[in-house]
Amino acid sequence: MAVLFPLLAVLIWAANTVVSKAAAGVFDPAAISFYRWLVAAVVLTPLLARPLWRRRAELRPYLSQLAVLALLGMVMYQCLAYYAAHSTTATNMGVICALIPLLGLLLNGVVFRQRIAPAAMFGVALSLAGVLYLLGHGDPASLLAGGINRGDALMLIGSASYALYGILYKRWAPPFGQWLNLYGQVLLAVAMLTPLAASADSLTIPAAGIPLVLFAGIASSILAAYFWMRGLQQLGSERTAIFMNLLPLFTALIASLLLGETIHTYHWLGGGLILLGVSLTQGSLAPLWRRWRPAAQSA
Repeated sequence: MAVLFPLLAVLIWAANTVVSKAAAGVFDPAAISFYRWLVAAVVLTPLLARPLWRRRAELRPYLSQLAVLALLGMVMYQCLAYYAAHSTTATNMGVICALIPLLGLLLNGVVFRQRIAPAAMFGVALSLAGVLYLLGHGDPASLLAGGINRGDALMLIGSASYALYGILYKRWAPPFGQWLNLYGQVLLAVAMLTPLAASADSLTIPAAGIPLVLFAGIASSILAAYFWMRGLQQLGSERTAIFMNLLPLFTALIASLLLGETIHTYHWLGGGLILLGVSLTQGSLAPLWRRWRPAAQSA
């Protein structure tokens, strides 16, 4: 039963990727970025405002860290996803999100000089080949002539932001528990997004946009976070992280059913290479790699 928690979290996040795409035809990206975290703040405030206030003196030295985390994980990643949805598909967005663990590995190596194992390096090469195949719609050479689609580029930048968020959150480990850490970041994100919201063409919430905002603000921002934390508690971080590999598959299936998006061969091939590479970087295929490497060396 413990596996249901991360499974439900990934399913909700996949559905939210489709919601982001659906919102592109209803909301200004700046408006839904703001409303998403405003709804989350309204829901969490009755439960967490008092505990946060009681620990305000302890929180003060960590405000700058929480602000950086809110900027990377909630402002940049989520905002860029809403802007990306105007010029790419939900299926592409889901596949690119699968790169987050790999991008985290690369950032750890480049920025923090963490050694990257040979199996992980092979995984990086596979995933990058998958990315080029996906972004080139099955013809990577076309990227040299036409460049990368704007929406795909924004999703890549957003995914890199979230990868850095994960690295810094683990390194800094603010000592207030998952819920207070989340609530503090949500409040800071609302403050940061207020000027962006003021630049929106319209802040009106149409009737069709109400369920989209509620899903993003409650299901994706709070329920999925709760399920993911339960998964971490019961399964551990390594076993839980593997479930993120299902995100592009769930996203593609939901987008196909609800938005009528076509899943092309290049999605399966490019996405498959990305997931295979990510599995190697996460170590989930390490036993197979260790058995293959001695055989290859002795050949």
